[in-house]
Order: sequence, then structure tokens, then C-alpha cells
Amino acid sequence: MSFFEVVEPVFSRFVLGNAPVKEIATGFDWVEGPVWFGDLNCLLFSDIPNNRMMRWIPGVGTSVFRAPSNYSNGNTRDREGRLISCEHLTRRVTRTERDGSITVLADSYQGKRLNSPNDVIVASDGAVWFTDPHYGIAMDYEGEKSEQELACHVYRIDPTGEIKAVLTDFNCPNGLAFSPDEKRLYVADTGRMHSGDAQHIRAFDVGENWSLSGGEVLHSIKPGCADGFRLDTDGNIWSSAADGVHCLSPEGRLLGKIKIPQVVSNVCFGGRHRHVLFITASTSVYSVALNRRGVL
Repeated sequence: MSFFEVVEPVFSRFVLGNAPVKEIATGFDWVEGPVWFGDLNCLLFSDIPNNRMMRWIPGVGTSVFRAPSNYSNGNTRDREGRLISCEHLTRRVTRTERDGSITVLADSYQGKRLNSPNDVIVASDGAVWFTDPHYGIAMDYEGEKSEQELACHVYRIDPTGEIKAVLTDFNCPNGLAFSPDEKRLYVADTGRMHSGDAQHIRAFDVGENWSLSGGEVLHSIKPGCADGFRLDTDGNIWSSAADGVHCLSPEGRLLGKIKIPQVVSNVCFGGRHRHVLFITASTSVYSVALNRRGVL
């Protein structure tokens, strides 16, 4: 069987016909937040409902990295290689220091508690950007049902520690990523729970001092939604979807799909040359080698 669906011919150059999609770990309830640690040769990811973070090492297998994890969701690394995590239960963004201690980067805004930080990225200047939808406090399955004190915004934590709501017109912002040159910011709106909100990826122009403008709808994933996504070095977007991973051009055209038998939640690039796409999907984690390299 073919693991790929080519929509535009260029996609056939992005994938390798002899590189299979492999299930590398399974037995979870809902996996999210994959992040590759090349220096440690391992993948970390969140098993949210089971309140733990897992570690997968090639040739070794899977073990528990952190439990409890405060129902962590999205993860990334900062420019010093430290782990940055979004925690649903504590409603905060944290950094794991090299000695294993935890530093809280954000847990409130203007005196009110954050909702449930979801996905996170770090820009070249060291600023941390994260989305704060309500999913983790809307039910007990992925956190703890709690009162919502803030609208669902996108935030930036300046290297000085100052927190600012930079995008405030989303129903529920979710996945986010910069273009390779950081001149565009892509943010998914996956809508409020139990609503008919539109679900799409929006694109913003990044100006001086990280100001944002634009915000037009770039693409609507179908089936499913853009829960999480990452970019390759040419600016193509590799996004979650209900039927696998969709590859979009920088202009938002669907180029092709990687077929996955479960609903995909998120992706990240890793491996020797950041040419392996790691895919978290429902109860399992998959990998596939590509003829592409991911951006940091």
C-alpha cells in the first residue's frame, strides 16, 4: 500500500517511496506535544489523559519521562535547548532547567489565571509564544474542569519576562508556528468546544518589534482540523488532520497527505538531519523519513 497521497506533483519529491510510516509507540489515551532532543537521541511527548510525559529512544523503546506531568500538552525547546511545556492542570507555561528544576514562565495575565496553555514555540530572540484555549478546563479528561477567567488569546513572553496578549480575536487558538524567516506567523483556530465555530489556519505578517498584521484565513483542514503543525525549511506546513498529515504550500494549497490510521494531533521534525517527521495520533506515535528538513 502507499503511505502517501499526492495532490500536486511537487509533493512526490517531498516523500520517499521506500520510507514507510512506522508505528513506534502505542497504548496511550491521547498523545500530543512531540518534541525531539537530538543531543539526547530521544522524542518526548505528552499522554495527556494519563497525566504523564513519555520518552521514546530509537532501538530502546518507550518509558515514562515525567509523572505526574500536570496534564501537559504542547512542548518545545528554547534556544538553549531547555524543555518548554504547556500544562493544563496548573494552567501555566513552564521551563525545565538543566538541573531538572521547574521555572514558571506564565500562569496569569492581568491578575487572572490563564485557561489551559496548549501549544508553544520559541522565536529566534528567545521570546516564548503560546496559545491559551479553554480545552483543558472545559472538562476533567485532559485536566480539571474549572472557571474560565480569560478569553482565549495568543500570548508572547518577552525575554525580559513581560507577558502580552498579541492576538485576541480567536475563538480557541491552538497550533502555531513561524515561517523559516520569521516573517509570517501561522495560528490555527480550532473553535470552542460544542460549537459550530469555523476551524482554519490564519497567517499574520510579522513586522518590526514582532508586531503582527493581516490574519487572513490561509487554509481549512478537511477532514479534521489543524490541531498542531510544523514547517520545513522551504516554508511548507505539515499539519495534523483527521486522516493523517496534510502538507500545505506557504500559500495554503494542499500538496499531499501522509496517511495515518488514527486522528493526528501534532507533529515535529527530528532525527539525524531533522528529516524524520514524528506524528502523535490518538493512541499511538508514528514516524516517517522525508526528503525535507524541518526548521527549528
